Amino acid sequence: MLIFAHDQMSFAAFYAAMKTGAGLTEFAIGTVCLSVGGWLSRLSLRRWFAPHPEHLEQFWPYVGLRLVLPVAAQGLLVLSAMVWVLALGHKPHVLVAFAAMLFWMAAIRMFTAMIREALPRGRIGRTTESFVSAMLWLAFMTWVIGLDGIALGWMHSVSFTVGKTQFDLAMVLSAMLWAGAIMIAALWFSRLIEKRVMRLERIDLNLRLVIVKLSRTVLVVVAVLTSLPIVGIDLTVLSFFGGALGVGLGFGMQKIASNYVSGFIILLERSIRIGDRLMVDGRVGYVTRITTRFVVLKCLDGTDALVPNDVMVSNTVVNQSYSDRQMWSCVSIDVAFGTDLELALKLMVQAASQPRILPSPGPTAYITLFGPNGISLQVGFWVPDPENGFLLLQSDIYLAIWRLFSENQIKVPLPQSEITVLNASALAPGSVQTPVPTADSAEDAATAVSSGAAMGDASCLASCPPDRQTNSSTASRVVPTQRAV
Repeated sequence: MLIFAHDQMSFAAFYAAMKTGAGLTEFAIGTVCLSVGGWLSRLSLRRWFAPHPEHLEQFWPYVGLRLVLPVAAQGLLVLSAMVWVLALGHKPHVLVAFAAMLFWMAAIRMFTAMIREALPRGRIGRTTESFVSAMLWLAFMTWVIGLDGIALGWMHSVSFTVGKTQFDLAMVLSAMLWAGAIMIAALWFSRLIEKRVMRLERIDLNLRLVIVKLSRTVLVVVAVLTSLPIVGIDLTVLSFFGGALGVGLGFGMQKIASNYVSGFIILLERSIRIGDRLMVDGRVGYVTRITTRFVVLKCLDGTDALVPNDVMVSNTVVNQSYSDRQMWSCVSIDVAFGTDLELALKLMVQAASQPRILPSPGPTAYITLFGPNGISLQVGFWVPDPENGFLLLQSDIYLAIWRLFSENQIKVPLPQSEITVLNASALAPGSVQTPVPTADSAEDAATAVSSGAAMGDASCLASCPPDRQTNSSTASRVVPTQRAV
């Protein structure tokens, strides 16, 4: 009874029905049905989804919530139409418009939910969902008002030629619509496969990621090959496209192809897994995600490093949790000379007995160096959970060592230096230093002293300080001296 034809949904028919009392009554009934559907939708949100917001991240619960309003209101409209026909004996008109609107609302919400599931969560996904919803509502309103024929005629009139083929705007929009719908369906189906596969904990995580990525790639390729004939593009065009793609891979896309293949190699070899602690190019972090192009490394300072897969395959990568997640660390400290080393080592082992440190093998203390300022000691230990960091653990150990050393009178040495002053009398108040002669002046002075000694010039020898007077056989240079004023 709510099945309608297009002529029954024209704007003129709706306007004519709204001029009658029966039409206004139908409008009031439709408004009540919509209000009840909205109330049921809000009630469902408060009762089942507000206490568990994580359910909104799942596809089918989210779709169910979105369909509560149109489905509930549509059911009420059907019951109202049945009563209307039985009571008045003629078919309703305004209720038909409400039924068409609710049917289109359900279709739009279903399709936008698929878009939300197919695209990555974020600004792009939300923008695309809102844009598609607005375009679908615009198309529905155009159809209801009766402007669809005018719009289609105008789009057919806008045409252009590419080579020997003529295209019009309607053909291009239809092609984009079909291609987008098929691609979104493929991505949505691949996301369902991903969720199903990732729940199979009996399969290795890397193998699950390989299955997910391969299934997504195959579905996208199938979607493209399916949409091309629908929009009127001959598949033989792909032969030229394949050649161009091969040239592009050989030149500009070489790195992209290398990263893509390297990603599958990493996943199949299982050399790097989610949660591994890696050291790459001086960066230390944990693997949080492996994509087709890069590996996301969560560094210890909270930043994310995007390391290309090609780097992971071609360069040396230190996987600190490849065979065992346990990691060894140490704490070093110096003690003064004369310390009871056996007691100090025992106290360091006691200080390192923290809850996060493995009891077997337990902490071990060592003497590492007899340094210039003291004796260097070190205590090593194994940590089973390196992902929780080492800074707080080392701080607790240092604090415990400080407390135990203070209780047992063990000194931590301070760096000391001894300075010996030669010719201290020259530093007395009132003393001055003669300028340091340059190389030329020193050479001239040495020549003068040498010639003066050879000639027996007493005045030249008398001008030199008493402690610097030498004979000609030993005097080879003049050393600057200090002289009191």
